[in-house]
Amino acid sequence: MKFFLPIVHNISMNPTFKKVHSEIQRGMKLSRCRKCGCMKGTLGNLKASLPLLKMKDAEALLKCVDEWLGQLEPLAYPCFGCKYCIPPEAMTILTAKYPSLTSSTLSSCELKISDNSWPPVEGEYTVLDKSAPIAVSTLASVKLEGKLAGLKPAGLCIVGKTETENIGIDKIVKNIVSNPAINFLIVAGKDTEGHRSGKTLLALYENGVDKDMRVIGSKGRRPILKNVTSAEINAFRKQVRIKDMIGCESAKTIAETVKELSPNAVSVQTASACGCSCECNTQTTAKPTLSLSIAKPVAAIPKITAEKHGKAVKLDKSGYFVIIPSKESGNILVEHYSYDNKLLRKIEGKNSRDIYFTIITNNWVTELSHAAYLGKELSRAELSIKKKFKFVQDGA
Repeated sequence: MKFFLPIVHNISMNPTFKKVHSEIQRGMKLSRCRKCGCMKGTLGNLKASLPLLKMKDAEALLKCVDEWLGQLEPLAYPCFGCKYCIPPEAMTILTAKYPSLTSSTLSSCELKISDNSWPPVEGEYTVLDKSAPIAVSTLASVKLEGKLAGLKPAGLCIVGKTETENIGIDKIVKNIVSNPAINFLIVAGKDTEGHRSGKTLLALYENGVDKDMRVIGSKGRRPILKNVTSAEINAFRKQVRIKDMIGCESAKTIAETVKELSPNAVSVQTASACGCSCECNTQTTAKPTLSLSIAKPVAAIPKITAEKHGKAVKLDKSGYFVIIPSKESGNILVEHYSYDNKLLRKIEGKNSRDIYFTIITNNWVTELSHAAYLGKELSRAELSIKKKFKFVQDGA
């Protein structure tokens, strides 16, 4: 792929737009950025929001955005995990100067609460006791969930990972406020580099969100909550107390903390320190608690040996899919998101065939490579239910 960088011809562009252009152009020189969901999402946000400014500088930058979008490579990962993520940092520069652009990409609540089951928002969680008072987020420590669930500490209601500072936190808020039994949230495990979902949770609890639904005080890349309401955030902040154990990956230590925080143990204020060998913060932030056709072998037909392809799935303009199999119900849930993390729809079925034909028939997937990837992952999800192994979705 021959690569050209767009050039800004308007040399009088103001400093903010020049800095945004410089940052994005710096990212577009990097192969890892050109095939990263962070760049795709940021360019999409810029394309949607810049016209709102009705400025010549914005028009000039928008022309560059259109060129950059045409130079993106097939999506290889939602996020590469860089410590300094160029695209969202550029977006932050722009929204700091023009705050109105932040809310222009926000949507109303899309994660619907189900009255028939709990947790109402699907995800990769383990539920032990719906009436217990403790919820645990293991952040980016995926294996920690299974280890802690295996210990079955008294008082543990639900445990699961939280890897993103937006959708992941949306789901935590929704699930907690729909269960008044939960009055403690332990935030443990390794925090996600760059996204800082753990620190964003703490900032949300302490400071709430601003009028654009951005978590106040968060240094995460895109700490904007699109799928919850201000009322739900307020209820969440009143309902729970948070135990900060970020960095702790000891299931035994966390299990002991769960027991200490349960109603039959000592109060939060007198709970002992973590005591684990890892670096973790064991402070508890105290707030008032609220209830809460097959080919024939003919010689004339050529036989082609499949080549190894290092290419990733071609970026699909229709968005991306998160696959969540449930061993309890036997169903497979697929969440369809746009690249700015807005939940578009949910598709649920008993088998992979029904689901991917539903997606294809409705034109919710537009790239053949993406459809092939989706079929493969849905088949693995279905097999995980039958063979009872943990499903972890592969990157595209």
